Amino acid sequence: MKSKEDKLIRFISISESHKAFGLPAPQHPLISLVHFNEESPFNTEMAPIYDVLSFYKITFITKNSGKLKYGQNYYDYNEGSMLFLAPNQLVGTVEYNKNTHCYILLIHPDFILGHPLAKKIKQYGYFSYSSNEALHLSETERQIILSVYQIMEQELNSRVDEFSQEVIIAQLELMLSYVNRFYKRQFITRKAVNKDILHNTERILDEYLGQKTLVLGVPTVKYVADQLHLSSGYLSDMLRSLIGKSGKQYIHEKLIEKAKEKLITSELTIGEIAYELGFEHPQSFSKLFKTKTNLSPLEFRRSFN
Repeated sequence: MKSKEDKLIRFISISESHKAFGLPAPQHPLISLVHFNEESPFNTEMAPIYDVLSFYKITFITKNSGKLKYGQNYYDYNEGSMLFLAPNQLVGTVEYNKNTHCYILLIHPDFILGHPLAKKIKQYGYFSYSSNEALHLSETERQIILSVYQIMEQELNSRVDEFSQEVIIAQLELMLSYVNRFYKRQFITRKAVNKDILHNTERILDEYLGQKTLVLGVPTVKYVADQLHLSSGYLSDMLRSLIGKSGKQYIHEKLIEKAKEKLITSELTIGEIAYELGFEHPQSFSKLFKTKTNLSPLEFRRSFN
């Protein structure tokens, strides 16, 4: 019998994914919706470990008993949790238990090719969120998402005609828009937690700008997010919701604050300040400074003399 480690694969097509799970071939080669429930339970023995998908995956958990494993950790994905994965995104092991009921929607990028959604879907940051940043729906939100899934399920199980793709894409667009709204609500309802994240973000950047720029260079959103055990996309969207700035904008703001302090209180040259702040080239520092302040570093310094 093969071990789990022998089942590490990359799924290129949705049909391959169905075969790996012991499911019938999908009705459509570029999209499928699988509903695991009491009548059609999740086959934990067939489930492979995988690391990369070539298509979008949206999981909507309608019932879960116990914890769901993702990578090396277990998470409390309760009823109404949603997880999102984009094509070519590295993922760890996902282990559902037999009592997990869920909808798994797989969408190949070619299914929406040439449609405005093909561009729009890439703008939804939650496809880059980690599993511990899942969307947790309220009961009202859960019913809305469930209704959309049921419409898509009915459409995919019905006779395919010239309107099928149009109807399914319309439902998919509707669901993604709702998800965007519900994530914004989640940021608001978790404001106390998010304020702690903001405080820790500021602390991490202050420490970084005081000690690490000479070795590590200009701070990045990924560095800060890693320290907070968050994904870069989630951190940026959370900051945008809380203070109206993305992670990159917030880092630039802190860099400019530190640069102003050095320009006013030291006699370091512009090049030396740029180097201390982690910039490889002084021109890059000067360009950023002027973009943010409408003054060059030298003009700013002169205005205080």
